[in-house]
Amino acid sequence: MTTLEILLKNTQDVKVIDASIDYKNYTPLDLSSSNTDLSKLDLGNAIAFEDYIENHLSLNHAKVAYGGYIEERNLYKRSANFNDANVDERNIHIGLDLWIKAGTPVLAALDGKVHSFNNNSDIGDYGPTIILEHNINEHTFYTLYGHLSLESIENIKIGDSYKKGQLLATLGDASVNGDYSPHLHFQIIKNIGEKSGDYPGVCSKKELDYYLDNCPDPNFLVKIE
Repeated sequence: MTTLEILLKNTQDVKVIDASIDYKNYTPLDLSSSNTDLSKLDLGNAIAFEDYIENHLSLNHAKVAYGGYIEERNLYKRSANFNDANVDERNIHIGLDLWIKAGTPVLAALDGKVHSFNNNSDIGDYGPTIILEHNINEHTFYTLYGHLSLESIENIKIGDSYKKGQLLATLGDASVNGDYSPHLHFQIIKNIGEKSGDYPGVCSKKELDYYLDNCPDPNFLVKIE
């Protein structure tokens, strides 16, 4: 375990969506390519996808569905963002997804400041995105919040400070969030390089070792399981 992973693991009481929802009301969600139920679903239809999520929540008597870290998915085949003919297919998800209704509050995971933000508006992309920079015990790292509402990036600026648990944003719907069922993509990034307002949330098999190191499991921090 790296020193950053130890730091994340030792940080307690972190939530990144609606703090009033207890983890007992969360349920895991499998969106991997091995889930045969997904083969019956039109993954390019955001309404059908949202119905699938809502049905999963209902069957499990839950309010939030979560999962996806290092999950190989077919979900991205619909988008040229992930399937450039000149490079390896990007289909391994390297963040944590939290599936819940549009408008749900999104919270700053830790004390930090706005590193960057952007509306990544292509189909299959993040839509409105905020990246926070954190410095804890001489460790600088970043958290990314994707699939937000447009309002979330209207009145912020680089350098704005946020406290742990403070309202940062709200979730967007399919019309603005990259054409997905509403959810938060939450990702931890050690070295962001020159990226601004965006960072890969899906990688190829060839890149996986790098991203496993650079993007630790968000569950070290949020501790859903």
